Amino acid sequence: MVVRLLFFTIIFFGFIASHFIQSTHASPKLGKVDFPTSGSGLAQRHFISGVAALHSFWYPEALKEFQRSTKADPAFAMGYWGEAMAHNAPLWERQDSKSAKVALSKISDLLGLTQREQDYIQAVQLLYGKGEKKNRDNAYSNAMKKIYIKYPKDLEAACFYSLSLLGIARNTGDKIKLRINSGAIALEVYEQNPDHPCAAHYAIHAFDHPDLARLALHSAQRYAKIAPASHHAQHMPAHIFIQLGMWSEAEKSNENGWSTSKKWVEREKLPKSNRDYHSLQWLHYVYLQQGLIGKAKAIFKTQQKDMKEGIQAAAKSKPNPNLRSGKYYYRMFAAAIIETEQWEEAKQLMPPEGWQPKSFSKAGYAFVRGYAAAMQGDDEAKKYAVELKVIREKGFRQNHFNRPEYLEVWGLEIETAIKLYEKDYEAAIQIAKQATVIEEKLPSPSGPPRILKPTYELLGEVYLKAGKPKKAKEQFAISLARHPNRIRSLIGAARSAKFNGDKLTAKENYSQILSILKNADLVFPELKEAKVFLENY
Repeated sequence: MVVRLLFFTIIFFGFIASHFIQSTHASPKLGKVDFPTSGSGLAQRHFISGVAALHSFWYPEALKEFQRSTKADPAFAMGYWGEAMAHNAPLWERQDSKSAKVALSKISDLLGLTQREQDYIQAVQLLYGKGEKKNRDNAYSNAMKKIYIKYPKDLEAACFYSLSLLGIARNTGDKIKLRINSGAIALEVYEQNPDHPCAAHYAIHAFDHPDLARLALHSAQRYAKIAPASHHAQHMPAHIFIQLGMWSEAEKSNENGWSTSKKWVEREKLPKSNRDYHSLQWLHYVYLQQGLIGKAKAIFKTQQKDMKEGIQAAAKSKPNPNLRSGKYYYRMFAAAIIETEQWEEAKQLMPPEGWQPKSFSKAGYAFVRGYAAAMQGDDEAKKYAVELKVIREKGFRQNHFNRPEYLEVWGLEIETAIKLYEKDYEAAIQIAKQATVIEEKLPSPSGPPRILKPTYELLGEVYLKAGKPKKAKEQFAISLARHPNRIRSLIGAARSAKFNGDKLTAKENYSQILSILKNADLVFPELKEAKVFLENY
């Protein structure tokens, strides 16, 4: 009888232990999170999954899990906290205050919660309180700092404080310090829980900068394995790989990001607009950096096909038309022309009929058409330069990514190209220099250049055509420090060394080019240039 009782006791406590572990740790597909609350059972399990998804910026999945937690237990206050958190995307400056406040209004009794839970809820109430968003973001960050200090063993406090620093870094002058602090906290979490999704993820965002990227290489190599179910987790390592010029690794990350998002959309029967076109656009750029012209064209066709379907669906007033893919059209169009220098294709590659871009996207498209026209001596370039000026003067909705300075740079680059074609090199140099001064004040490079044509690279090309290879070399060196292993800047550096009679440096550059282009399509002209030089060295 005693043996039998002992047996059932072991089974019972084994079940309880198993239940507890499941309720405090997320699925291995999203990483390991430990966030104890006053909730229990099914509500807590869904809550933990929601937190894990939230740390990978998988907002739809996080919201779904938090809503499941409050459905299982309508009095579960932290579930409503999670819902409110899922309506805030700090790195995209996107916030649904109305929906978040509805969720928070369902929290009826704070007194029945632990002090720690009350602290978290009071912090998120500041995030959605009164005043300008910038001030609310700062107030929330300060509150999370207090929680981080108050509960030193709470890794979630560390994570959300780290993320809050990245959020406020968007709109402050002291960006580098905030990013370093954020990244350092994320790495602290990593030391204690290397499978925590926030640990690798936030370190990548924090160190996504040309001067800091090496600090996040290990995080980049780990993150996709920590949260394989998240398409964002598959893509994010590419931020560091591109910063370090690691093209094959960046290729794999973006291929996985795109394919994982497609599988999720198909599995959940979601609208195509949920596909990760961000990964697709980055993959297009990465293919071009390796001279994989055929693969890049196939990717571009996929984007255009989805874009066309979305436009047609919208015209027929169908629900949830996929218009999101069109957001990336101008950047893929730009890469297709600028990275290959096939200027004549700018007129041949036309956007799908019915495309109605926002002002900033329209400006980017106008720049590429104008720049390509200028490089061919086509007077149409001036028309596009005027269009850019009109859009800039009229104004548009600005944010961290869409800034009037970009349009100013694009106008100057078209002017530079016009003077370059006319062989007025001194004028071209002065105009290109103006563009570099403006670019220096813009956010640091991250991924495919948002400037579309890096200004230091263009200035180097101008100096090269002006017969000044030493000065050209200096500009290409700056460009490569900002965009490591970028193929057009490497080609410029190789040509500068060759024309300056520095055969050894030219050999090093061309060898590097050949290594990057080892799988390139044979039609990629710089592949032949590198081979010819090295064969005759």
